[in-house]
Amino acid sequence: MLIESQTASGWQQRNTARRAARAELASHQLQRLNGLLAEVIQRPFYGERFGPLRLPLRSLDEVSRLPLLSKNELESRQTSGMFDLPRDAYVRYHQTSGTRGWPLPVLDTAADWQWWLGCWQYVLDAAEVTPHDVAMMAFSFGPFIGFWTAHDALVSRGVMVVPGGGMSSEARLKLMVSAGCTLLCCTPTYAMHLANVAEALGMDLARESSVRRLIVAGEPGGSVASVRQRIETAWGARLVDHAGASEIGAWGFSGTDAVASDNESPPPGQGLHVIESEFIAECLMIDDGGAARVAGEGELAELVLTSLGRRGGPAIRYRTGDMVRGVREHDRDCRFIWLDGGVLGRADDMLVIRGVNVFPSSVEAIVRELIPAAEYRLTVRRRHEMDQLEIEIEAADPLAQSLGELLRDRLSMRVLVTTVTPGSLPRFEAKSRRWVDLRNEEMGDE
Repeated sequence: MLIESQTASGWQQRNTARRAARAELASHQLQRLNGLLAEVIQRPFYGERFGPLRLPLRSLDEVSRLPLLSKNELESRQTSGMFDLPRDAYVRYHQTSGTRGWPLPVLDTAADWQWWLGCWQYVLDAAEVTPHDVAMMAFSFGPFIGFWTAHDALVSRGVMVVPGGGMSSEARLKLMVSAGCTLLCCTPTYAMHLANVAEALGMDLARESSVRRLIVAGEPGGSVASVRQRIETAWGARLVDHAGASEIGAWGFSGTDAVASDNESPPPGQGLHVIESEFIAECLMIDDGGAARVAGEGELAELVLTSLGRRGGPAIRYRTGDMVRGVREHDRDCRFIWLDGGVLGRADDMLVIRGVNVFPSSVEAIVRELIPAAEYRLTVRRRHEMDQLEIEIEAADPLAQSLGELLRDRLSMRVLVTTVTPGSLPRFEAKSRRWVDLRNEEMGDE
């Protein structure tokens, strides 16, 4: 049986979990799940959701008997929801980012918080973090959970942590240099923004900064090849992608290994592993009526996760809204399920424009291929009963024209690209909001 990753002698135990055979992993998950279910059905939220539930489950196949959980259901019960222990059982209060609807309160017990930190150790392993590192935390330190758990996980590993909240980008850059920071934690967008600010200041980050690894989260860009290359080149550093959610926990980390076998296959592409010692991952095709089927290997599907160690507010069969291509049979050293290309987009972000499925991450990959550093914004409008995609970008006219041609070739549709004054588009240190949907506004005929 696998040992929980947050207990003593952590690295060896995590390494054992990473290399476990799928049958051993399934047995571990089933035991953890049955223990969790036996506890939560005695409490209001899941007792009401599940009703009479015959336990123990005999296999993970029986998980499909449990209803899916959506964020809308949690938002409709903000005052209680799945956080239904007595209030004094919780020691941490955070909120979701609120990028869609109102922010959702997120509570954690002391044990839950330690579980979060244990999950983060997988990410820090991937980034080869040691107590000799100095980490810059370039986020706002507000109620959004963001990198709060990363901060505490780094401290628990013995890393010196430099808080960068409430500072300008220029001040953060200077502090990173003076403090000798070797690790930067931020969003992909903000990593690129810092690189642009450094360039404007005449700084050569690869030479003047000690940063040699970046851990990015909050956006799909960390697993987009063109974005990753731009960031790694600008910083002279290695990028490690991470994925998580306030409601579910820190669930994913990027792979760093080559093909496990000694054959001559090329190294696999970028993507994310789900920490399957702490989460049950399902890749499901879910229709508008809520009916679901298991996706095939590599088929585009929605990621559904069950957290196994968060007892104060466990998310069981939670619809993350993340669209992924899950692969269980692969040759990576880490045997956890591999999400090829990482999080490819959000289910509610996907647009069907003239029969073409379009995700923001797909557009970003094309933009960065041609114009690595420019800020841009995507706007969706409805004209003549048809969806139209437009892009504003801080670039010269010839580049904008070339971008329009590249988008037309790759997406098989026309995208209007217009240039705007440099510095006129908004910048974000947290999740970027480049996707503007105006389809519900009245549009006149052109």
